[in-house]
Amino acid sequence: MQLGIKPLDLVVPDQILDRTKLRSSTFFEKGIVAHVSFDQPFCPLLSTTLGDTVNHLNIKVHRGGTYVVIEGPAFSTKAESLLYQSWGVSIIGMTALPEAKLAREAEICYATLACATDFDCWIEDEESVTAETVFANIKKNVTNTKNILGKLLPKIPTIAQDCSCQNTLQNSIVTPLDKVSPDTLLRLGPLIDRYV
Repeated sequence: MQLGIKPLDLVVPDQILDRTKLRSSTFFEKGIVAHVSFDQPFCPLLSTTLGDTVNHLNIKVHRGGTYVVIEGPAFSTKAESLLYQSWGVSIIGMTALPEAKLAREAEICYATLACATDFDCWIEDEESVTAETVFANIKKNVTNTKNILGKLLPKIPTIAQDCSCQNTLQNSIVTPLDKVSPDTLLRLGPLIDRYV
């Protein structure tokens, strides 16, 4: 969505803009509510380590920026693309939500490594984006992505120990737990047992 980010560049965004409408984005429904902080939708420690890992492999990476997530499966209209570009978003895609919100509720560190595939349709002299172009460019980045993940994965346990993502639900559950049904407590047990 910006000229400085070219197809095949990698991006580690730090913000997200949710333009989805049909996806369930919470574990907390049906009798229980939790309001988690989401001002930093991606784990800052994991994102920094991810960016550092890409840099150490001498691969082009852009750190920071806003990722606008659209519903899909259709690509954007030209009007939508021009609007998002005018908002100053960095990249556009159909993933990262609801994953980022669910990871936050599950107290899991979460970051995104986005592979830029095209300029969407906001540039007048570019051809419209096609699935063929997108998947061809994703395929070109598979080797880089595998190398990055191979270097990153061993670092994750250390990151998780020092990260506040592990305590997201502390003081976030607003429904008195004695008012929550036993079935809901059982269903959410893996997430909330330490707070019950």
